[in-house]
Amino acid sequence: MTGARQLLVTNLGSTSLKFRLYEMPSERVLASGGFERIGSDLASWKITLGDGPEKSGTGNATTHEEAIRFVDQELGGLGHLAAVGFKPVMAKGVSGTQFLDERTLAAMEEFSPMSPAHNPPYINGVRLFQKLYPGLPCIGTFETAFYDHIPAPSRRFPIPLEWEEKFGIKRLGFHGASHRFVSERMRELRGSNKLRLVSCHLGGSSSMAAVKDGLAIDSSWGMTPQSGLPQTNRSGDFDCFAMMYLAKECGLGWDAVEKILATESGLKGMSGLPSGDMRDLRAAANAGNENARAAIAVFVTAIRRFLGQFYVGLNGLDAFVFTGGIGENNPDLRAEICANLDCLGIELSPEANAACRATEAVISSPSSKVEVRVIPANEEIIIARNAWQLLQNQKSQAAA
Repeated sequence: MTGARQLLVTNLGSTSLKFRLYEMPSERVLASGGFERIGSDLASWKITLGDGPEKSGTGNATTHEEAIRFVDQELGGLGHLAAVGFKPVMAKGVSGTQFLDERTLAAMEEFSPMSPAHNPPYINGVRLFQKLYPGLPCIGTFETAFYDHIPAPSRRFPIPLEWEEKFGIKRLGFHGASHRFVSERMRELRGSNKLRLVSCHLGGSSSMAAVKDGLAIDSSWGMTPQSGLPQTNRSGDFDCFAMMYLAKECGLGWDAVEKILATESGLKGMSGLPSGDMRDLRAAANAGNENARAAIAVFVTAIRRFLGQFYVGLNGLDAFVFTGGIGENNPDLRAEICANLDCLGIELSPEANAACRATEAVISSPSSKVEVRVIPANEEIIIARNAWQLLQNQKSQAAA
């Protein structure tokens, strides 16, 4: 198989690199794996080639460049690929699927202050691939892309018109690849796009999307990834005047408040635990920690609040889908979210819900008017499909 039909999809973090290598357009996974804790003494890697056994080890990556070179060696070279696909978060005035050229990277840099944990690692990663493999196309589908055509009432903030027109202040939406995969998979399962769907992505960061006939009509996000549902260590929605009070009247200062809301808040901040990981919260709550129990309850309440909002906006509901690491692996949390929602037509099957962990399954009872499902996340295939389509469009235009 020639590299011209192979596409590497990467997921970049400040200390991580994950990847899947696809054969296109068959979408066969040729390899997968990645690095965790790059730059630390605990750096580790794992790689699986095709259907073979997983290989793993420690070390080999004090920098992202060393990690990429190691993957290059394990996969027999990356420079001959058709493209590298990325999942960038946001950019000023740019969305959809784009070649990540200097114009697009500059637009991402302009929005780095609003996405400090996401944009810089992606910008640096793209530039690193460009340095190591000159001429290899780098293509990104922005997380905002799924919401590019969201209706104005769900997009606009109640702010001066000048702020929207001059500075671009509006709701954008993220986790687009995840919610798009859920909507496309539900279309396959139902055999139709005529569907009122709420997609609930719960993970290290969490969000919900209301989808009607395959198109997003609302989102739990605001303009930045610091908004919406409570996140692992980010606040989610928070009163802007309370932030000003903390910064000005309480003397914390803007930089300190920004840092605390972005890194020491959310589930971590509410619980008082060193980590906002749901597994740690659940263990602490089961051991009697009231703050951990309260953090979980706030998380559940926020999800239910958006579910009710979306139910009204959709004028009913056909399907409610859990995805993401937390959503796929936590039957207890799913049960708490869906408890006493028979008023919305949602009834779980306790047995089906308890048995489902990280597998695709229906977890609603036969009498439930709304189908409740778990669909494991697959953002990578959406990135691969979009990148491949952009390449084919480019070829068609060149041949015209």
